[in-house]
Amino acid sequence: MRKSNKGRIRAEKTQIILQAAEIEFVKHGYRGTSIQAISDAAGVPKANLLYYFSSKENLYAALLKNIISIWNQAFTEITEQDDPKKTLENYIHSKVQQAIQYPNASKIFATEIIQGAPNLKEYLQLETRTWLKNSCKIIESWIAQGKMKKVDPEKLIFLIWSSTQHYATYQAELLIITDKKQYQQKDITEISEFLCAMVLSGCGLSDHTN
Repeated sequence: MRKSNKGRIRAEKTQIILQAAEIEFVKHGYRGTSIQAISDAAGVPKANLLYYFSSKENLYAALLKNIISIWNQAFTEITEQDDPKKTLENYIHSKVQQAIQYPNASKIFATEIIQGAPNLKEYLQLETRTWLKNSCKIIESWIAQGKMKKVDPEKLIFLIWSSTQHYATYQAELLIITDKKQYQQKDITEISEFLCAMVLSGCGLSDHTN
């Protein structure tokens, strides 16, 4: 029981620190953000923060990895037996919801990629590359089973990534152009439905469910 409580407390503290770090990194960038500023924002003593994350670099890398993990979660446990229409639809809805409701994560990730992914290179080469290969194998299986039209699995996933992230990375521009102060749930639903219709149609799965 004690171990369980200790693990829960650690997970909660880690999440609090990551959330505070996300806000600070978006406001001030990597160079302009200090461990002290993050500890102040999180309400956690600096010594305690360094117990969970040994350095700013370590914390930043952990934040980036956490962002990717959350984004890909809806597509991580898919199987060859799953319905591709429902699975792709759920993934798109999840990605749009996350992108719009948590734009800071997308901004941090975009900045990292623009700079050449110095803090993410190893993770992308190992974890994300493996995730992509496994996901592509499942999609290839769906195609072989006749569940969906033949498409390039890799390009399909990249299309979903780019189209969903667009609404976060360019959120300020899109809100100004469309004369909105912020996205409402109605907007999120409409965006999700539009992207689902386009992607599923290209996969021969156009009669998607709401």
